[in-house]
Amino acid sequence: MARLGRTIKWSGAVLLVAWAGMGLWQSIKPLPENVGKAWPERPVGEVEFLADRTWYDEGGRRHLDQHIFDEAVAMIEGARRLIVVDMFLFNRLEGSGGGDFLPLAERLADALIAARQRQPAPRVVVITDPLNTLYGGQRVPLYQSLEAAGVELAITRLDRLRASNPLWSGLWHLGLDRLGNDPDGGWLPNAFGGEPVTLRSYLALLNFRANHRKTLTVDHAEGWSTLITSANPHDGSSLHSNVALRIDGPVAHDVIASEVEVASWSGVEVSQPPAPEAEPSDGAMAQLLTEAAIRDAVLARIDDTVAGDRLDVAAFYVAHRGVVEALKEASGRGVAVRVLLDPNREAFGFEKGGLPNQPVAEELLDAGVQVRWCVTDGEQCHSKVVLVRRGPAKDELADAVILGSANLTRRNLDDFNLESSVLLKGRGVVAIDDIGAWFDQRWDSSDGRRTSRAWAPRDEASWFDGWRYRLMEASGLSTF
Repeated sequence: MARLGRTIKWSGAVLLVAWAGMGLWQSIKPLPENVGKAWPERPVGEVEFLADRTWYDEGGRRHLDQHIFDEAVAMIEGARRLIVVDMFLFNRLEGSGGGDFLPLAERLADALIAARQRQPAPRVVVITDPLNTLYGGQRVPLYQSLEAAGVELAITRLDRLRASNPLWSGLWHLGLDRLGNDPDGGWLPNAFGGEPVTLRSYLALLNFRANHRKTLTVDHAEGWSTLITSANPHDGSSLHSNVALRIDGPVAHDVIASEVEVASWSGVEVSQPPAPEAEPSDGAMAQLLTEAAIRDAVLARIDDTVAGDRLDVAAFYVAHRGVVEALKEASGRGVAVRVLLDPNREAFGFEKGGLPNQPVAEELLDAGVQVRWCVTDGEQCHSKVVLVRRGPAKDELADAVILGSANLTRRNLDDFNLESSVLLKGRGVVAIDDIGAWFDQRWDSSDGRRTSRAWAPRDEASWFDGWRYRLMEASGLSTF
């Protein structure tokens, strides 16, 4: 018995050391090429701002005004030789709440299948996150239809990424990751809707890794175009408010290069097409940013503001401590800082506790930052925008906006998730003015068009919520 006891103790000690070592390695391991990269600034041919707007009238009725996937379908219909799609959520699942959802997933899939049926047919590559298959625990008829039409499907290999939740991932990579999965073996309720799933699906989910990108790139008769957005072709997300930029010109070449890297992890090889050329339109310049390069660009833009500038942020999540501190400091310098936030109270039919935005909102308000909540009823205020409009003292400097997939959180900005955003800058750029008008309309809510509301005492977060948010953000033990 004594020998058995010593064996158990030594085995436990070895397991703990291996667990800690693997968790550390997964947190710091080298990343693949082109992850966390700021690509060169490129001239823009044409650029258009698109938005999916959700608002409420005096009677509380929801209204939708959507344009993003109209543009996506039009781009696919005009494609000639290559279509590359990378979308985080691309499925029909609706969660547990139900609702009058729109068939976004089927609409995008139908457009891609129709493209493959043309003669000559463009090559179509779809990159997506394994969450859509519940990490191999569920068959997706939508994907079977795409593959039957000749669409090449790349389910992202997330093990190439670092661990945002090392406490779990350290144990996961000691052997649990080799368990595989069984799409016919489901027996647990599916939190996302649909057929039952296996325990292995939930164990994989706890790593909290994701390919969170949302891009579409095509070649057409006039050259190359890319769509960079916060929107998912996901039925359960179809009522959300979202934003996008369609950009013509060489930045599309950079988006293709960044997606070629991710597709190759899953064995789908795409040859890089020749770089397109473009004459600048309105003096606009665009720069593709991925992963931590988004963080660096956001902080640089915030830190560069001075009294007289206006800094507007619209975000589903704000949690990154560096960003929170930068916003507070900008307000202290006399910058007019406005932050429009989702209340983080609902997600796909589930009630949430208001983290991280509730305690962060109070912290920002205490520092003099103006904060408003999006008015929502089950859907999400899902946009991710950082907009800098220069004051009269800086007429020689450009206005700028950063827009795309990345929430302002550690997971999204510190090289854990895959993310794609774009920095667009210039003086007198119509698309930037359009984004400013969009923000003002959401901020300036009216009785007939309720889009946002002021912070109220009922929104007050407890001290426990504040510390819980900080612990969850720092440790990775969270879904934000």
